[in-house]
Amino acid sequence: MALEIRDLAFGYEKDKLLLDGFNLDVDSDERVGICAPSGQGKTTLCKIVAGYMKPQRGTVHLDGRDVHSMKGYSPIQMIWQHPEKSVNMRLKMGNVIAEGDDIEDRIIDGLGIERDWYNRYPTELSGGEIQRFCIARALGKRTRFIIADEISTMLDVITQSQIWEFLLDEVQRRHIGMIAITHSDPLMNLVATRTVDLP
Repeated sequence: MALEIRDLAFGYEKDKLLLDGFNLDVDSDERVGICAPSGQGKTTLCKIVAGYMKPQRGTVHLDGRDVHSMKGYSPIQMIWQHPEKSVNMRLKMGNVIAEGDDIEDRIIDGLGIERDWYNRYPTELSGGEIQRFCIARALGKRTRFIIADEISTMLDVITQSQIWEFLLDEVQRRHIGMIAITHSDPLMNLVATRTVDLP
């Protein structure tokens, strides 16, 4: 399975493009790290590739299908930097997991999620605990690509290590492709099979 990004362009200001003519191919066995200074469009690129935003020009295709025309569960799942902003604060965590695509128990267990957390609201958990739910939710059975945008920046070192160890094992085992963004060079060296500079 291949992700094809062609001639992508987007700007928040009139006559000023943040992304202009970006191209990238990602195979299902690859983990591509995106490198660029802050404010250069990395998160915007992630949102477009994951289907949350439409480009002003260009296309994103997954096995020949336009990502922005897909209906239902998206095989491209995004994990965000701030987990508390990516869950509905009025839902209990069990309902957050239910938003995923038939999440297996081994994923819940592998991420260290306690079953009694299901009855808690996001405000009753730490950022690291919420992020574990967000990662589990993204690893549904039909997921084929993961977009990881600074997913461990806000977490303590031990939680970072646990989350990445599990996630890397999972994507390799299931041949899930990944686009990862991090400002940490050591983490990028660990995570990515190759890196790409964002012009």
